Amino acid sequence: MGDYEVIIFTGNVSNASTFNKIYIKLFGTDGESERTHLWSCVPSFYRGAVSHFIVSCRKSLGHLALIELEKENQTLVPNMAWYPAKVDVTSPEGGKYSFPVYRWITNSKPHYFREGAGLCQSTVFFSRLGRLGLMGMLQSNKFNCIEDIKQLLNVHKTQVSEYVSKHWKEDAFFGYQFLNGTNPILIQRCTQLPNNLSVTDETVFPDGQHNLAEEMEKGNIFLCDYKILDEVESNTINGNKQFLMAPLVLLWKNNADQLMPVAIQLKQKPTKDNPIFYPSDSEYDWLLAKTFVRSANFNLYELNAHLLRTHLLAEVFAVSLLRNLPMVHPLYKLLIPHTRYTLNINFLARMLLISKGGTFAKFTSSGGEGALTILRRSLTSLTYSSLCIPDDIEERGLKDVPNFYYRDDGLQLWEIINRLVKSTLAFYYKTDAEVQEDTELQNWIKEIFQYGFLSQETTGIPQEFSTMDEMVKFVTMVIFTCSAQHSAVNSGQYDFGGWMPNSPTTMELPPPKEKGTTTEKTILDTFPSVNTTVHAMSTVWLLSKQSSDSIFLGNYPEKHFTERFPLLKIKEFQEELKKLSADIKARNSRLALPYTYMDPEVVENSVSI
Repeated sequence: MGDYEVIIFTGNVSNASTFNKIYIKLFGTDGESERTHLWSCVPSFYRGAVSHFIVSCRKSLGHLALIELEKENQTLVPNMAWYPAKVDVTSPEGGKYSFPVYRWITNSKPHYFREGAGLCQSTVFFSRLGRLGLMGMLQSNKFNCIEDIKQLLNVHKTQVSEYVSKHWKEDAFFGYQFLNGTNPILIQRCTQLPNNLSVTDETVFPDGQHNLAEEMEKGNIFLCDYKILDEVESNTINGNKQFLMAPLVLLWKNNADQLMPVAIQLKQKPTKDNPIFYPSDSEYDWLLAKTFVRSANFNLYELNAHLLRTHLLAEVFAVSLLRNLPMVHPLYKLLIPHTRYTLNINFLARMLLISKGGTFAKFTSSGGEGALTILRRSLTSLTYSSLCIPDDIEERGLKDVPNFYYRDDGLQLWEIINRLVKSTLAFYYKTDAEVQEDTELQNWIKEIFQYGFLSQETTGIPQEFSTMDEMVKFVTMVIFTCSAQHSAVNSGQYDFGGWMPNSPTTMELPPPKEKGTTTEKTILDTFPSVNTTVHAMSTVWLLSKQSSDSIFLGNYPEKHFTERFPLLKIKEFQEELKKLSADIKARNSRLALPYTYMDPEVVENSVSI
C-alpha cells in the first residue's frame, strides 16, 4: 500500500474556480492508480487555491509519467469551467513530479498531462543503465563490438532474450521465428516462385540432392514477402537517412523439420545491384542479409500485425459496442470484458509512441510518413479470413507444418472461445430471424464495417448478420483478436527484440550492391546507433510488461451475466482454459525454447498494454 501526496494548484485568474467534482488518475511505468475523487470537506478548487490530497495505491506505480484530470458536472451544481495551473505529486518513495497544466477544462472528458521534466517510457531503463555504469555508452554513436550490445542486454534478461542472443546467427532459429516469433502471420507455403525472385535449383540446392519443383510439390518450400514495405519512404534519425528494405525470403523445410532460409532478395525489383543472397555466400554477406530481413520484420509487424490488427481493430470493436449496445444486451455482457483499458492504452500510444514526436517516429526506419504508408497498405490488404485463425492457417497452407506452436495453441483457443460464444448467444437467440431483427446488434456490425474497414467489401467483413453462425464466428474473432492474438504479437516484443541484432528497429547503411564486401565492421556500422538501440529496447521492454492489475482470459471480476445458464458456460470455459494451460506447460517442458504466449494463464482479456 502506498500513498501519493497530490497538490492541485488552481490558477489565480478570473473565473478559475469550480465546484464540480474533480477526479485524478496517476500513470507510472509499473502501473496506474484507480480513478480517485479529490474530495474535501471545504471547497478546494477556488481561484488561487493550493489543495492537498492523498491517492492510495496497492503498490508502487514506478516513475510517474502521466496524469488524468476529469471534471464531472453535477445535477445540483452549475457546470463551471476550471483553470488548474499545475499538479505536484510526491510518491511513497519520495520522488517528486510536477505536471504543468495551465489550460481551461470545460467539459467532463478525461484530460491528460505529461510530467514536466520530460519523463517518458525509457525513464526506468535509463536508471538501470546508470546503476550498471552503462550510461557512458550513450555518449558514443556506434557499437565497437558485439560485447557492447551484450552489456545492454545484461540490464534486463528473459529466458528467451538470452536464448536469442546465443542463437540469432543460426539459420534454423531465423526460420523458427517466422512460425513462433512476433510475426507468425506472414509466412505462407510457396507453390509457385514469384516472378520477381529468380532462383535456380543450383543456387538454392548447391549439393544437387534436391530441386525446387519437387520440393514445392511436397509442400516443403515457403515464402515470406515484405512487399508492403516496397519503396516506403524511410526515416531520418539524428540527421542521418535510414534504410528499410522490402525483402523476399525463400525457406525450405529440411529432413529435420527445420525451416531453413535458402535465398534472400532484399528489394522487390530484381536488378544487378540487388543481389540474391544464399547460405553459401560469405558469413558476413549472409548474416547482413538476414539482419536486414529482421529489421524489415520489426517495422512491418509492429504496424501491421500489432498496431493495426490488434490495437486499432480492438478500438473499433469497443467504440461500436459502446455506441450501439446497451449494458443489458447479451453481446455487451459477453464483449465488455474484452474492451478493458483499450481506449486508454490506444490514447497513450497515439500520444507517446506513434505521434509526430513519439518513440516510433524517432527510433525506427519506418517512423513518420513511412509508418502512415505502411498502415494504409496494411489496411488495404486486411481480410476477414486473415483475422480468423482457422481460415488463415488453411489459406496460407500451414496446416501440417511441424513445430508451429502459434497455430497449435491458437486453434485450440479459437475453438474454446467459439464454444463459449456459440452456447451463450444460443441462449438468447433461438432463430436466425431473431438475429436479423436485432437492430442494436445489426448497428454494431454495420458501424464496424463502415468505420473500421471503410466499407470495403473486398475485406470480406460482414455488413450485417443473417444467421446465428455468422454472428458467432464474428464474435469469436473479436474475442480472439482482443485476447489471444494480441498476446501472440505483443508479449514477445522484448524476448525477441531485447537482443537488438535479432530485431533492429532501423538500419543505418544501405545493403551491399555486390557480394564479398561485407565485414563485421560493416554490420556494426549498419546497426542502429547506441542511442537509438537504448530507446528502442526500453520501449519494447515496457510494452512487453504485464500491468500490475492484469485480468487474464476467463476471469470476470465484474458480474454482467445474471442468468444461471451463461454463468455455467463461463465456468466450463474456465475449466477448458485451465486444461489447455496445463497441456501447453507439459509440451513446453520438453522444448529448448518454450512457446508461452498463447498460454491462457498469460493471455489478457483485452488489449490493455
